[in-house]
Amino acid sequence: MSFQLTILGTGSATPVLTRNPTAHHLQIEQEGYLIDCGEGTQSQLLHYKIRTTKLKYIFITHLHGDHFFGLIGLLSTLNMHRRIEDLWIFAPKGLAEIITIQLKYSDTRLNFKIHFTETQTEKSYLLFENENVTITTIPLIHRVPCCGFLFREKSKKRKIVKNTKPSDLTFEEIKMLKDGEDIINADGSVKYKNENYTIPSLKSCSYAFCSDTLFNESVIDIVKNVDLLYHEATFLDELLPRATQTNHSTTKQAALIAKKAKVGKLIIGHYSSRYKELETHLAEAREVFMNSYLAIEGETHKIRDIKV
Repeated sequence: MSFQLTILGTGSATPVLTRNPTAHHLQIEQEGYLIDCGEGTQSQLLHYKIRTTKLKYIFITHLHGDHFFGLIGLLSTLNMHRRIEDLWIFAPKGLAEIITIQLKYSDTRLNFKIHFTETQTEKSYLLFENENVTITTIPLIHRVPCCGFLFREKSKKRKIVKNTKPSDLTFEEIKMLKDGEDIINADGSVKYKNENYTIPSLKSCSYAFCSDTLFNESVIDIVKNVDLLYHEATFLDELLPRATQTNHSTTKQAALIAKKAKVGKLIIGHYSSRYKELETHLAEAREVFMNSYLAIEGETHKIRDIKV
């Protein structure tokens, strides 16, 4: 049961040779979830051996180029690879029009269907769910409509221990045991006690992605107690006025959100191109929230292993 994050891009709007624009890949079970798709994302997917055949859902936080300029290239490549499976894209108003125009004037005819869902960025709501996960929006404050995303794994049923499983169990009785129920005889006595034949499933995981935003304490209640929080930290704290002017956050502000929300682990990223070294970013964040880490391209975080 996998629930793991791979960092594909850590930079901000201005390109630098050592960093790619924002993109994260989240693997839940056997399905791939791409969060933002900056320029060059498809190359990063290839570089870190992430199978695009498993990519099913794409989430775009906002329509600044460093968060979606890689999307049309990725779609084109998927098409050339003869993809036929449907693809779901969630993004603020305008992206569907942009992609449609790009496909039209490049005479690109997709072999697969895209399902566009327009996000509402001014409130938190359940955006999507499937059998494995729920995805809720996180309203953010930026120069254009913007929202983050909270991924919560659904609770799993209990597991039956194979070497203790009675041979006469019916399908319905197996289902009852997985649901945590005891099997009762007709006379009311306990035939099979649940705790003797099952064990709890693995814990459910959670991951919150907060991209470009002005410091915004309203996200704290939404991301409270998540296992892993990504929060942009474009600037060091000495440039707080610049962060405020551009609707971005500083290292200490990102860490303060993590501390107040009591998250398990914080990753900071979206570094301004003015910074060549990032040790000060980490030091500043850890002054406020000790379990802070730098986003590093190619690193994979196994979220199930994080303790909150």
